[in-house]
Amino acid sequence: MSLLEKARTAASKPPAAAREPRVTDEHGRHVRVWELTLRYLLLLAVLALTVGPFLWQLSTSLKGPTEDIFSSPPKFLPGEPTLHNYERVADTIPVWDYALNSLKVATANVVTNCVGAALAGYALARLRYRGRRAATLAFILAMLVPVEGIIIAQFTTMRELGLNNTLVGVVLPGSISALNVLLMRNAFLNLPYEIEEAAYVDGANVWQRFLRIALPSVKGTVAVVAIFAFMGAWDDFLWPLIVLSDPSKFTLTIGLNYLHGTFANDERLVAAGTIIAVAPLIALFACLQRYFFRGVGEGAVKG
Repeated sequence: MSLLEKARTAASKPPAAAREPRVTDEHGRHVRVWELTLRYLLLLAVLALTVGPFLWQLSTSLKGPTEDIFSSPPKFLPGEPTLHNYERVADTIPVWDYALNSLKVATANVVTNCVGAALAGYALARLRYRGRRAATLAFILAMLVPVEGIIIAQFTTMRELGLNNTLVGVVLPGSISALNVLLMRNAFLNLPYEIEEAAYVDGANVWQRFLRIALPSVKGTVAVVAIFAFMGAWDDFLWPLIVLSDPSKFTLTIGLNYLHGTFANDERLVAAGTIIAVAPLIALFACLQRYFFRGVGEGAVKG
């Protein structure tokens, strides 16, 4: 074969990269099969690490007293599922009273954070006044202070106000989070100024522009703030443990600690209490997930 024929043959063959099989991903882009396979393997590994412990706790809470939860190899699915462990939790501690206290604290925390963070974020992002940059810097610096460094000052303040051993004392220190304020600020910064300018020309005041134009445009970020506020209040253990001394006012996280202390060897009972504590968070996220993923991107462009 002559050199000319070899050159023509080589030119007619597609490059090695083009001969590799390709598929279309969820965004319509063409990727190699091995890249897509590696991506899904990594996603499955992350899913196993994050969801696996919760599913194991759920399985343990549904196993009866005759099943061995420490068998080797471990048995994931319960042989005879039962809800008796949840009944035992309710018989051991007033779990529903504790859950009601936690719900009160979490609901109040969601309302105060959504309202307060939205107002503060709008003021930092859209209003013009002297000291706005300094106020923004103060919120950023507040995020750098660890809770353990100010918890004594918080306790002293609650004691001076006469709010010790009250649910109001549990809610007040976390009523407005610096992180939530900055999230709302970034979301408001992404709104076009032309919309507000048009409303200003039509005679709308600040409150009308905030309530009718700005706030409806950042519903996703408000949902993110609501989820963060609810999770923070529902899962908080240290602050309610310090403030509250009356068992009738305990939140769920403190009440479930009795299961660990008295029934440390009964893993089924502890697992059932854990599922009771986590279930409201899952329900809240399931209801707000469509707004959550939209809201994460609302404040991610400007900062």
